[in-house]
Amino acid sequence: MVSQEQRRRQLAREKFLRQQQRRTSARRKARMRNSVIASVLGVIVIGSVALYTTGVLKNDDKANASSETTPSAPASPSKAPDPCEKAAAGSVKKLSWKKEPAMTIDTSAAYTMKLATTCGDIDIALKTAAAPHTVNSFDFLAAQGFFDHTKCHRLTTNGIYVLQCGDPTGTGSGGPGYTIPDENLKDKSLKGGVYPAGTVAMANTGQKHSGGSQFFLVYQDSQLPPSYTPFGTIDAAGLKVLKKIAAAGESTGQGDGAPNATVVINKATVTKS
Repeated sequence: MVSQEQRRRQLAREKFLRQQQRRTSARRKARMRNSVIASVLGVIVIGSVALYTTGVLKNDDKANASSETTPSAPASPSKAPDPCEKAAAGSVKKLSWKKEPAMTIDTSAAYTMKLATTCGDIDIALKTAAAPHTVNSFDFLAAQGFFDHTKCHRLTTNGIYVLQCGDPTGTGSGGPGYTIPDENLKDKSLKGGVYPAGTVAMANTGQKHSGGSQFFLVYQDSQLPPSYTPFGTIDAAGLKVLKKIAAAGESTGQGDGAPNATVVINKATVTKS
């Protein structure tokens, strides 16, 4: 006959066996579940690799990388239309002289110079008494047609604000073959080292008395040393023409280059009032 203690031990053993069976069954189910998950993941990974190697995901990756690391460049700003008209028919004369022309103007009279350009007329009141050599030279050169059909070759838009003209070669190195003396460097308009808007002055090589035919027109107050002969003043209408040219900008984008506007002097005329 089984004692109570033996029965208790038997029940305990059976309970333990049932627990072990449940744990074993749970582990088996877990292994099966993990195996299935691993198999599915394996299929996905293998499929992804296959897709990548065949180029499907590769192209998408390239597209994404491109959009993140190489954004589309902004469209180039459209160039403003040329504000000037077509140049008059004709060509630049090849003229040169060995010495400054003889003085023929009346230094006590008033003279004006008209630049009929492709961008509009620029009228200039000349400072005859203060810069007689310069005005006499311009009177001579204009009468010879020296400036006709020449391009204004330089525009500055940073620091100094001028349009430079008077070079028959259009390169910045041309001239009439002679030089004229510096004049009027103490003009009362030159205050504080500033050439005011509306001034017309001679360009030079940086050396004294090296002016020739090149000159510049100031469209905005410009800080410059008083070493460029001021010999004229532009009228209000002419200043508007200059500002229109300046608004079109210059070719380098650095503030000093050929004007974007096609500025050609069709005809230069000096007149005694």
